Amino acid sequence: MVVKQPLISQERQRRPRKVRELREIRGLAEKTGPAALDRLIHERIRLGIVSALAVNDSLSFNDLKKLLNTTDGNMSVHARKLEEAQYIACTKSFEGRVPKTEYRLTAVGRRALEGYLNHMKALIQAVREV
Repeated sequence: MVVKQPLISQERQRRPRKVRELREIRGLAEKTGPAALDRLIHERIRLGIVSALAVNDSLSFNDLKKLLNTTDGNMSVHARKLEEAQYIACTKSFEGRVPKTEYRLTAVGRRALEGYLNHMKALIQAVREV
């Protein structure tokens, strides 16, 4: 007995890799769900800080404050939380008599941001597939 393979369009032949990737993404979203998001990064100001530092070697306190349009107190509280989690590193110095605070993203912070972005991608894909 000979079993014939159904004719499959070229587009469908190219899809297996994409389908496999979507299944992996959907699996991640189902396993982790929205509740498993990194709450430390998920907050708007902290996500802004980490994202800005991901594309810059370092930024000063004032640069970040202006970029995120926030107050000194708000900026310092969020930066301290990220620093305590070792997502960012802080260097304090003086330029003349003026204090200067510089922040940079650590390797831990970069991995956390990458994981957060992958998780968000998985959630978005899962919702779009429904």
